[in-house]
Amino acid sequence: MAEQGEERQRTPAQLRLGSLNSVFLIGRVTADPDLRYTPKGTAVINFNIAVNRRYKDPASDEWKDMTSFFTANAWGQQAERLGETLKRGTAVLIEGELRSRSYETKTGDKRTAVEINARRVQVLDKQPYAAGAGSAPARPAEEEPDTPPDQLDDIPF
Repeated sequence: MAEQGEERQRTPAQLRLGSLNSVFLIGRVTADPDLRYTPKGTAVINFNIAVNRRYKDPASDEWKDMTSFFTANAWGQQAERLGETLKRGTAVLIEGELRSRSYETKTGDKRTAVEINARRVQVLDKQPYAAGAGSAPARPAEEEPDTPPDQLDDIPF
């Protein structure tokens, strides 16, 4: 037992760690997403994104691109909303967490997949107007009009 005034030393196994599992990615959807419903009726959408990283190759002193591919999913009302807006090529910002799951293939092989469970998905592209629509939809009142590129220096922030 430790004497009074002495602090007990903790071993690394006894230290309590906080938890942090947060991912932010910007990329493009690689294929039209798959919107399904669970047996209890909850919507889930699965989609893949490609994320590019530009770097300078020290050996050749040239700029190169590296592309990474990730699988993401979203649930509930967000999944239903995304099912109407996400298409192949759509630029998105995903905020979420990594989750792993294990499964067995049809041939009996065991696999593990790491996926992004999206808490929030923001579409970065301007949405095109529906084909055949007679007029453009009205802008929401809170949305700012686009600023011409030659006036960007005049923005006060």
